[in-house]
This record gives sequence, C-alpha cells and structure tokens, in this order.
Amino acid sequence: MDTTPPVRQVQGGTMALHVLDEANRCLGCKKPLCQQGCPIHTNIPEVIRLLKDNHLDDAGRMLFENNPLTTVCSLVCNHENQCEGHCIRNRMPSHDPVHFSIIEDYISTTYANKMTSGPAPKNGMKAAVVGSGPAGLTVAVLLARWGYDVTIFDARDKIGGVMRYGIPNYRLPDSVLDDFQYRHLELKGIHVRPNTAIGKTITIDDLFRDGYKSVFIGAGLWKANAMHIKGETLGNVAFGIDYLANSKAFQLGDDIAVIGVGNSAMDCARTAIRNGARHVTCYARRDEECISASEHEVRYAKLEGVGFRFCKAPVEIRENGIICRDTVKGEDGKFTQVEGSETFYPHTGVIVSVSQGSENSLVKTTTGIETNQRGLLTVNEDGSTTREGVFAGGDAVMGARTVVEAVAIAKKVAASMDAYMKALPADNTPDPYAGIPVFSTPPSDVLAKQGI
Repeated sequence: MDTTPPVRQVQGGTMALHVLDEANRCLGCKKPLCQQGCPIHTNIPEVIRLLKDNHLDDAGRMLFENNPLTTVCSLVCNHENQCEGHCIRNRMPSHDPVHFSIIEDYISTTYANKMTSGPAPKNGMKAAVVGSGPAGLTVAVLLARWGYDVTIFDARDKIGGVMRYGIPNYRLPDSVLDDFQYRHLELKGIHVRPNTAIGKTITIDDLFRDGYKSVFIGAGLWKANAMHIKGETLGNVAFGIDYLANSKAFQLGDDIAVIGVGNSAMDCARTAIRNGARHVTCYARRDEECISASEHEVRYAKLEGVGFRFCKAPVEIRENGIICRDTVKGEDGKFTQVEGSETFYPHTGVIVSVSQGSENSLVKTTTGIETNQRGLLTVNEDGSTTREGVFAGGDAVMGARTVVEAVAIAKKVAASMDAYMKALPADNTPDPYAGIPVFSTPPSDVLAKQGI
C-alpha cells in the first residue's frame, strides 16, 4: 500500500512572478472593500502584505486558520461578485481589480504541502458530523482543532459532497479534495465513515447512545427536483445533480438540451461539451435577466459553444427532443405561457437542472427535529435545531448556497457546538464492562509453532 502523501501541484516560476505582479497592484486600502465583500471576511490586504514581505508561510497559515477550505474557495468562489467585485480598482477607469483568486490559489496550494502537524490534544468528548460537504468539513476541522474526537459520516464513498459530486473536475480537481482529506482529516485524527447514510441503518439516536455529545447535520441537497411534466422518466433524460455526479454513465447523444440557467446548469452544459456533445442548448422559462449563474460561468459557456433559448417553458420531453411553450412577461413582472405557441425542438438528450431538495430519511427517523415547508431544517441563530445537541448548517438549512457561504455559516455553528459541549455536565457513568478479562493474541512465533 502506497503511504506517500498526495502532493498538490504548485505553480512554477512564471506563475509565481505573475502572482507577485498581481499582489503589487494591491493598494492596501485602510478600509478594504474586498474584505467586506468576502462572506468570511478574509483579511486580504494582510495576506497580500505578508506575501510581498516574503512571509508566504504566515500568509498561508492566516488563510487556513480563517478558512479551512481556502484551497477550494480559491478555485470555485464567485470572485467577481465578492472580493474582486468589491475591489476599489473597479472604480478606476481601467476597471481592473486585483485578482485575489490567483493569489489565494498560489499561497494556499504552496503552503498546503507543508502542513504535516498531527492532531490536537483530545479533550475527551466526541462529536459527529453528518455529511462531508463544505459545511461538514469546516465544522469537523474546527472541532478537531479544539480537541474534540470527530467522526464524519457520509453516504458516498469519498469526502467532498457537492464539491466532488456536483462541481465538475475541470473546475475543482479531485486532487484538491484528496489532499484536503490527507492533511486536514487523516493527519488531524478525524475519522471518516464512508458509504454510511445516517437515517437508515444508523440514526441520530444511535449516535447519542454511543457517546457523541453533539451532532452536526450538513447532509446537503441530493434530491433532484422534477418539473413533473410528461417524459421525465425517459431513457434519454438525466437530472442535473445525477449527471454531474457521474456524467460518463449517461448516454445522451450529441445534441443536448439543458433545462435551467443556474450555475449547476452551466456545469452540466460545459461538462456535456467536454463529453463530446456537438450541440448544447440551455432553456429558460423567463428572459435573459433571470440567469442565476455567475456572469463568469455564462461567458465561458457561450465561449465553449453553449446556446441559449429564453422565454421557453418545457411542457413535454420526448425521445427525440422537447416541446416548449412561449412565455411573455406581464406588467407585474411575472411570466405566463402563451397557449397555442407550442414548438418542438429536436434533441438527442435532456438534462433537467432546475433545483435540488433535501432527503428526508434522516428527519423521518429522528424525533424532535422540525423542518420548514421546503423540507429544510429549522434552526436558531446559533445553528441549533429543535432537538437538543443537534446542530445544522449549509444547504440542509439555507438551501443551495456557495461553498464560501457554507463555510461562513459552519464557522458560527462550530463555535456554538463548542460552547454547548463545554457546558454539559461531566459524564461520570461507570463502564459496566470495566475489569473484564482481556483476550491476549498469542505472539506470531507461537502461532507459527502451532502451524497457524
């Protein structure tokens, strides 16, 4: 078995020079708007200052202490609307912000390869994390830093949740998450139980029975929402969340319709192009103003050949295409379908990427946890659910959000869990099996003499 730790690929000299040139463009504002635009308020000016002063390790340490998923966020954050979108240089004639994304990627990637320290001293308390998406991983890392014995339970075989199974590899390589697992989970003594869906064989009640003092639910949204139109069960149809999880498993032909214009829809469209589709077209019920995907992703989709059809409401899917009805915008801003405007658009396959919902098996098997009308968990401001000791965050609470937003919420919830567990009375329950005989395995030489 190869025990060599994974190594993230570090940018070479040319890229390093480019990063330093980009860092030198920072004006070091006294009131940094970039930091205000970051959901987790990364101290961007100080990170850049440390890099420019040749203190790369200090800059990397600052990034990871503030955001355990900094290597991920540097690649997938919506920088154009956050740190870079708030940069003061946008107000200059050149409208050319400091691209902190490449600076963060360089620093975090370089520093990550130096992170080898072991787990923190244990405080004697166990915490469970359900789901290894961005919220779950953040909570797990922070609690482990503070001395808790943490176990992550995930329904899939690898960690990452939506980051691994919902974001295409060309945007977020698996190697980034593999490296995270080694350096932030394995080296820190965090246990991972893959292929273990809480709410089925194992329940929340079982976790408390086995000594976990607190449970965090960050299970994410893995249930695709259907449009409930005729044809969604056909063999040439895929739901977006399923397609992104394993796009190679689907045979949708070379002319694909993607229903939806959010970020997931853009990921589906661009992945289909990479899988050999010659024509990909995105359909939207409303006009171009309704696009919820980032401008960055839309521009790349168009650059790669993805087409768009607006004001088209799908009413039926067929084995050779889709039937859409035109929609018009009323004075109230709402879009209504135009009767008699049905048009058939030929396609070999269809990807439905409208939204995702939450699985409810966990809630059904747990007493005392309430949900809202959308099936999302009901929580207080500190992230606590309606059942004592159970906390939640991420998509399971807010609905679909970005990675960095999940990290921001998870940091607050982790602090609440820490305060809750520290306030619990000491567990003085005696071990009923203390003092029982311990079976001793014979030494290997004895086994050899016995012919075993």
